[in-house]
Amino acid sequence: MADIRSRIIALQTQQTQQTQQTQSAETKSASATSGTSAADGVGFADYLSDAVASTKGHTLNSNGIPTDLAAYGNGKVPASALEQVGTTGHKLWAPAAESLTRLMVDAQRAGVHIGITDSYRSYAEQVDLAHRKGLYSQGGLAAKPGTSEHGWGMAADLDLNAKSLTWMKQHGSEYGFVNNVARESWHWAFKPSGAAAGAAS
Repeated sequence: MADIRSRIIALQTQQTQQTQQTQSAETKSASATSGTSAADGVGFADYLSDAVASTKGHTLNSNGIPTDLAAYGNGKVPASALEQVGTTGHKLWAPAAESLTRLMVDAQRAGVHIGITDSYRSYAEQVDLAHRKGLYSQGGLAAKPGTSEHGWGMAADLDLNAKSLTWMKQHGSEYGFVNNVARESWHWAFKPSGAAAGAAS
């Protein structure tokens, strides 16, 4: 019995080491592909375009909606189909989450703190927001429920001060993020170059 336990422990240790080696290799490969260090972000847009086109089948359809999420419906995407942004607890479509994680790390290295106040938003949350803040089309701050970029995990509301807002304006597009809502300096949508555009706001 002791011999069986020791063999199980040895196998588990071996599997853990293999997993760590694989993750390390993937990280190095991503850095090499981007042609830059994580600190400067130069060249990441090119890497991002390739990643969106090929990694894990993550693509956008002709309406700019993630093909792997489209079948669920806006605001009806299960948490398991999304990816967490770093250690924030917030979730987005996988390529958006990965890119925003990198953006936040790079900003921090540059001495700029960027936080997140909102990310994926369920349909019920969209309805609640519309009731509380009014529809954007009527002078409020909410998209019509079922049309929000948040409902596809394609947008995040960021916690920005003057310094971090300036940094985002200068560098956000390098990571595929654009500020595309006129009255909302905190709203940043993931619009990677080389991918289909036209998602609902």
